[in-house]
Amino acid sequence: MARSMWKGAISFGLVHIPVEMYPAVQTHGLDLTMLDRRDFSPVGFKRYNKGNDKEVTWDDIVKGYEYTSGEYVVLSDEDLRRANPEATGTIDILAFVDAEDVPLLYYEQPYYLAPGKGGDKVYALLRETLRSAGKIGIATVVIRVKQHLAALVCVGDTIVLNTLRFADEIRTTDELKIPTASSKTAAVSDKELKMAMALVEGMSEEWKPEQYHDTYREDVLALVEQKVKAKETKTITMPGKEAARPSSSNVVDLVALLQQSIGGKKSGKGKAAAESSEDDAEVAAEDDDEPPPPRKVRKPAANDEQEAPAAAKPRKAAAKGTEKIAASASATAAKPKKAAAAKSTAAAPAKTHAPARRKSAA
Repeated sequence: MARSMWKGAISFGLVHIPVEMYPAVQTHGLDLTMLDRRDFSPVGFKRYNKGNDKEVTWDDIVKGYEYTSGEYVVLSDEDLRRANPEATGTIDILAFVDAEDVPLLYYEQPYYLAPGKGGDKVYALLRETLRSAGKIGIATVVIRVKQHLAALVCVGDTIVLNTLRFADEIRTTDELKIPTASSKTAAVSDKELKMAMALVEGMSEEWKPEQYHDTYREDVLALVEQKVKAKETKTITMPGKEAARPSSSNVVDLVALLQQSIGGKKSGKGKAAAESSEDDAEVAAEDDDEPPPPRKVRKPAANDEQEAPAAAKPRKAAAKGTEKIAASASATAAKPKKAAAAKSTAAAPAKTHAPARRKSAA
């Protein structure tokens, strides 16, 4: 079991709940060691005395606050605790607020709170109160040597303390060029919004955190294994030629990109909805198109009475006439041998009767 990193109590009103704090998350980063490229030996760091350049062990290190240039006040852990014993040992709830009122931008680091000795009953009381009221507790707590604003959140059967950033730690967006809803350069049409909504619907699914993992870390570790097998552990790969990035100034057809995205992301429950939305968007797109101008029909001249009706016929009639001509042409082409045989048969009797007439004349 993990070792508790803090022991104290939750306090609100006259209620006092002994708790212990445990880390709620663990990171799986790439633990890379710095090497000297000349002989690939690890590069180490030493704690040294800046006055005499000698190394200092952990046992000889104390904390100090620089109150003036080059002058320090030594502060031990006991000094820091005595400065405000209650702040360092209490999670002091200041108010209860709706969870949706605290933007995600303020959340920083989560910690589990477990009940201390004899605190099961009051711990459960606070948990069920938070759950029933749909509220979170806003509190202050000192962890190590820094005071944090914190939110007490009910997650299942556990009370989670999530440290929050203070308002003065959040940077403003005044210097960022962010388009507003009324910006002309970023105006969104109803058609584009409908297509984007169809894409979101097609990609919607239940939250399953276990299906997401650090693919970049896995790829780097696979590369490490590949270099070990190839005996290229000391090979430094130099940067190659990067592919040209597409220019951000290119104007693209946003609706076309959304349509392609919908075609590639349709799946499961959202597929039918996405198809329906896509059909609606296509109908809307067709409605937006202007109808073609009417075709001008030339008035028939006096000597053109036979040709005028044919010219005024609709496209279907012309298509039927074309089909008839094609059919007769194919029929004629299909029987060339019969026509030739008939022609030769008609010519044959003329040759046989000629000698008969000559014989009677003789």
